[in-house]
Amino acid sequence: MEKRRALFLDRDGVINHDSGYTHKIEDFHFIDGIFDLCRAAQQAGYLIIVVTNQAGIGRGYYTEEDFRVLTTWMVGRFAEEGVTITEVLYCPFHPEHGVGEYKRDSFNRKPQPGMILTAAVSHGLDVESSIMIGDSETDMQAALSAGVKKRYLLIDHSSPNFSASCTATLLIDDFTKAVAGF
Repeated sequence: MEKRRALFLDRDGVINHDSGYTHKIEDFHFIDGIFDLCRAAQQAGYLIIVVTNQAGIGRGYYTEEDFRVLTTWMVGRFAEEGVTITEVLYCPFHPEHGVGEYKRDSFNRKPQPGMILTAAVSHGLDVESSIMIGDSETDMQAALSAGVKKRYLLIDHSSPNFSASCTATLLIDDFTKAVAGF
């Protein structure tokens, strides 16, 4: 059986504007072009898989149930736009700022590759021919460690923290260049 490819997406900063620990529907604003990007990926045969650190859970800012409610709504919005989100994987742990059971390191917390590798096994993915789009170096490091060859860093030139990633294979400031990679 031929292995499938995936478009791995970080959530905050790629799917939605990162307003800081986004966990309410009313604070969730999609980034322009995300639905077109995902439709193009789907038409090219990619599964759409979200891999997101959710330290806000670990820090006690919101609950896993809050995350599930928002995720169900988000997946529904993608479906309304003709896009199937195959899976949403998340890591609620934080090694320094986690509270209680959430204060620990995890192989699933980016920059570790755990979420990508889990998805690869669960969905029979060819990780090498998959694509990762993230907005941070930790996204790129997780993809590199998992063996993803195409790693696209979504950059915002107005951001004071802008710096070129040493592990991204392409810097993009919108999704147009990413679609060309399918």
